[in-house]
Amino acid sequence: MKMDQLIGERFKERPADCVADSHAILIKGGYMKYVANGIYSQYLPLRRICRKIEQIIREEMDGIDGQEVQFPMALPAALWEESGRYETVGSELLRFTDRNQAGMVLGMTHEEAAVQLVKDYGRSYLRYPFMIYQLQTKFRDEARPRAGLIRTREFTMKDAYSFHTSMDDLEQYYRKCFDAYHRIFARAGISEVVAVASDSGMMGGNLSHEYMLLTPAGEDTIAMCGHCDYRANREAAESVVINQCHESKEVLTKVSTPNLHTIEAVCGFLGKEPDQACKAVVYQRNDSDSYVTVFIRGDLDVNETKLTNYLGTDIHGAVITEESGICPGFTGPVGFTGSSDVLYDNSLKGAAGLICGANETGYHYTGLDMERDIGKAKYPDLAKIIDGGICPCCNHKTIRLHRGIEVGNIFQLGTKYTEAMDMKFTEADGSIRFPFMGCYGIGIGRLAASVCEARHDENGPVWPITIAPWQVHICCLRADEQAVKACADNLYSQLVTAGVEVLYDDRKISAGSMFADADLLGIPIRIIISPRNLKQAAAEVTTRDKTIRKMAALDTIGAEVNDLIKALKELM
Repeated sequence: MKMDQLIGERFKERPADCVADSHAILIKGGYMKYVANGIYSQYLPLRRICRKIEQIIREEMDGIDGQEVQFPMALPAALWEESGRYETVGSELLRFTDRNQAGMVLGMTHEEAAVQLVKDYGRSYLRYPFMIYQLQTKFRDEARPRAGLIRTREFTMKDAYSFHTSMDDLEQYYRKCFDAYHRIFARAGISEVVAVASDSGMMGGNLSHEYMLLTPAGEDTIAMCGHCDYRANREAAESVVINQCHESKEVLTKVSTPNLHTIEAVCGFLGKEPDQACKAVVYQRNDSDSYVTVFIRGDLDVNETKLTNYLGTDIHGAVITEESGICPGFTGPVGFTGSSDVLYDNSLKGAAGLICGANETGYHYTGLDMERDIGKAKYPDLAKIIDGGICPCCNHKTIRLHRGIEVGNIFQLGTKYTEAMDMKFTEADGSIRFPFMGCYGIGIGRLAASVCEARHDENGPVWPITIAPWQVHICCLRADEQAVKACADNLYSQLVTAGVEVLYDDRKISAGSMFADADLLGIPIRIIISPRNLKQAAAEVTTRDKTIRKMAALDTIGAEVNDLIKALKELM
């Protein structure tokens, strides 16, 4: 490929509206162009990167007996109605009506289509297990697209679906996919990705893992234990709280707290810490708009994912009306008469000596004892795990919170979809059963952006050799000099003939501009042909990460480049 033919503009300045470094680099480097919120067109360098990622994925999926298929992007709403997700999935699912007035959806995931495809095939136990996968562009009407390709509305994804006659068989195959994912990310250049336990969300199922690249640009929060191997997405991480036992009981006392509406203000006024308070957080259910009041220890926050799962419906922050009987800013569990369901977080179990609202404007209670003043109650885990918190696995106070980008996910779906869509098979003994499913996804563009996030410097990306848009970048300095141009042309022809992927820059521009563009393209190996180097019958060979810089004789440079490519691949 000749640089002067490469479509796409490269810029010196960082785009002002880019938060993540990868977003800025991919715009600045001429990899993609903004079309609409969360939607981008891709130029050739990014397409080559994505194709290489796709090939790595295909090889690994084929290696665990996957069979590539292709599902429709537009699906009949009836399929999603059959599974029950047409109504339960929110506005992320784009629904529309075709010219025949039939309900349709744009598939943002394809469990229903997968079941429909193999429903007839999988009627006998003799045909199990099997796995199908696809690479396809999808659309999710994301409410808050951000960070370029890290969170988009339109995206290309590999999604795979496995089918099994037993849960044991699913678990064995799940482990194969678990390991294959680690190989995929290592081959793509980010071997540091970690697997964490996650919430299954709308996908359903009992067990799921996310693969996280730890980076400040991440949109997810990961809880990791410094003492054991515990790792979980904060949405799924259990919050373990041990309250101190108070031998002497305080008397429940109403005190005046005028114009004090926040935990911080009330605690400061009464000389207490937030962990010595009980606060109320009020929500409304999406399905009925009825109120749900969660009482939780004052230093903790409600985990809305846990609350949604507990209630079995989505929720939103409450708009409290006077008719509700809820007293905003002064809501407490003692004497609460609001028209609301009431839940107590596990952080309040056994707690005593707490501050809480008195359900009267301008007043709080001190001395709240949950067992004495509330009586018997259930205490589900509804809190977010905190930095420095107790590990649910080893019980050490060694939890640390990290930001991360989710680059892949895997789910044990069980029979959620096969049962809903009446997919059955006949066992050896003649009994009829529902097959078990697993689901495995990787976002292609997000993975490319994540590699860029992890592998870049102040000048641009440092693409790993396995997914770089080209392997070698030839920079011909002073292409207006015939001897220099002829040498560079010859080397370009020689490498291309040898099967090396080469980008050749022979534009008549300054060395500074040429190297700036080369840095933005991030190609692993750079060869510099210049008048000075030509006098030595040599070329300068450098790597984008600056670990190698040497002079190579022109008559042996082809072999040296091939050896360097091989060495870089072996480091992956």
